[in-house]
Amino acid sequence: MGFVRTYNNKKSTRYQALYMDHRGKQRSAGTFSTYKEAERAWQAAEVKVREGIPWDHARRRQRFRNYVEDTWLPNHRMEPSTRQDYISAIYKHIMPYFGDMRMNEIFPEHIQQWITHLKAKGVTPRRIQYCKVSVLNAIFTTALRDHVVVIHPSRGIETDPVPEKIRKIITVEQFDAIYQRLPDSDAQLLIETDIESGLRWGELTELRVKDLDFTTGILTISRAVIELTRKNHPEGKRFLVKEYPKNRKHRRFKLSAQIVAKLKAHVEAHGLKLDDLFFSRRDVPAKPHLEAAAPGSLEFEAPNGRTYTHGTITAYSLGKCKCDHCRAAYATYRAKRRAGGKDGPRRPRAVDTDPHIPANWFRKYCWYPARDAAGLDWSPRIHDLRHAHASWLLAGGADLQVVKERLGHLKLATTEKYLHSLPNADETALTALNKIRSTARSQAEPPATDAQLDTANQEIARLRAVIADLTIAQHSGNKNHLRPA
Repeated sequence: MGFVRTYNNKKSTRYQALYMDHRGKQRSAGTFSTYKEAERAWQAAEVKVREGIPWDHARRRQRFRNYVEDTWLPNHRMEPSTRQDYISAIYKHIMPYFGDMRMNEIFPEHIQQWITHLKAKGVTPRRIQYCKVSVLNAIFTTALRDHVVVIHPSRGIETDPVPEKIRKIITVEQFDAIYQRLPDSDAQLLIETDIESGLRWGELTELRVKDLDFTTGILTISRAVIELTRKNHPEGKRFLVKEYPKNRKHRRFKLSAQIVAKLKAHVEAHGLKLDDLFFSRRDVPAKPHLEAAAPGSLEFEAPNGRTYTHGTITAYSLGKCKCDHCRAAYATYRAKRRAGGKDGPRRPRAVDTDPHIPANWFRKYCWYPARDAAGLDWSPRIHDLRHAHASWLLAGGADLQVVKERLGHLKLATTEKYLHSLPNADETALTALNKIRSTARSQAEPPATDAQLDTANQEIARLRAVIADLTIAQHSGNKNHLRPA
């Protein structure tokens, strides 16, 4: 049974509405300025409790920041990579606006004002759509389900339309131009395997020797690796291997004989075992430093116009010289200061021994230089190789369902987007159109001249006269047949 508790302050009297929740614990339904308001509040709260609706006035008045950080983020189930993207969107675009607002004070008008606020800051429509549709909707859907809010404030609020751009596909000639300019054979094999299989980057870099049957050429995709920041990784690492690919569906398909032979030669050349990665980071010899003269024996002019001597601290700090002698002089100077307790010890750098290839490293040191050297009129991404794989298969006459299974798409409509995506895809349609038009032209006759029309009219008159004579003769013959003998 609920009741009202009275508080006498120096300025006024306040009334707190108290009720018992479904666990028998005393809860507050709010504090009011009149006794009747407090009494109505605890009675309404008990009605909801009896109806089985969890109701807590304090939960509804909690700050958006507290709800997201203490309740939603720790308990909402999502992929680690999705969680990382959500956290980035929340703290960059959502929390600065809604963080200090109470959950029961956020209404649709505030969502609309927030969208206008992001547009004024220059946030792209696609990013606004992601923050609203994917992140904010998920937060308030959970809050509505748990009766933290009584309305869904972001439901029905529209964002600016995001046009779907025309997908540009790498042609065979463009792929060959990039392929020839990759730095080494390992990078070439990785890219060729990507275009031959259409794998996602996380599936490609987690591909192991045991996943390929060299006899049949059947490749099994059962895992994927994702790259996370250390604070978002469950163990504080960089790479996380998932025991399932995207859409949580394993798949198997066949590779061409030539790529299977190249992968087999790659395994034999590097002595890879069954559990080893096909493509991994390997030790690269460090680039030798430029030769420099002995310390103190040679001076040089720095970019700032002054002259310094190799092997001195000033040459390293002010002259910006990074030769071996100048580096050694600076390292010795810093070591002496630390030994004397003047500088704090440097935090040891964590050595990452994970063999997976970082996507950003491969883009920066392999893909971008080769792409730029190819001199293309656009800038394809590595993921565009997956798009090219699908487009090439469909353009070559492959079955749509087969391509869907190879790519691991969940819906056939996703695969259909690659139909007619190559630059020459419309040539078949244009050829058919020209064929029909040329056939129609060949069958069409030129208009008749006046002489031809006169000749035709004379022929028609002659035929009519012949028909009339035949009719008269036939009529006369019939009468003679009817006469008595």
